[in-house]
Amino acid sequence: MKDAVSLPAELQLDNQLCFRLYAVSRAVIRGYRPMLEALGLTYPQYLAMLVLWEWQAEPPSQPSVKALGERLMLDSGTLTPLLKRLEQLGLVQRRRALHDEREVHLGLTAQGLALREKVLPLREELLCRSGIDLSVTDGLREQLDGLLLQLSKLDA
Repeated sequence: MKDAVSLPAELQLDNQLCFRLYAVSRAVIRGYRPMLEALGLTYPQYLAMLVLWEWQAEPPSQPSVKALGERLMLDSGTLTPLLKRLEQLGLVQRRRALHDEREVHLGLTAQGLALREKVLPLREELLCRSGIDLSVTDGLREQLDGLLLQLSKLDA
């Protein structure tokens, strides 16, 4: 039998930031799931709708699938089926751009716009149910934005 070897702290799961981020992400998605299911949405569809509602308020120059993928940090292979489903649900319209048939533009339907009002209370409901202080989440979001910016430099 081998002698027990101590594991360096750097290799312990509880010391991994990536694991904490992964676990928190899963917990947040799990918290949203029942509320979103009641609206017929998955969490990734919800994120796409958030961006489309932003675009409704402040339209980008090119409201394209490519722009949505960049905003959500998703590739087109993930985004295309998600958008097809949102279109089947009657929430989104996809149209080929007149100037370039390869480019697909996105828009909300009246039903997609109306859904915004039903989604509006979800974040607060999740925070209330969990007892999380809003000021804590604001500070954490700022820290995560900084971390994301630093890590995005690795891709450059």
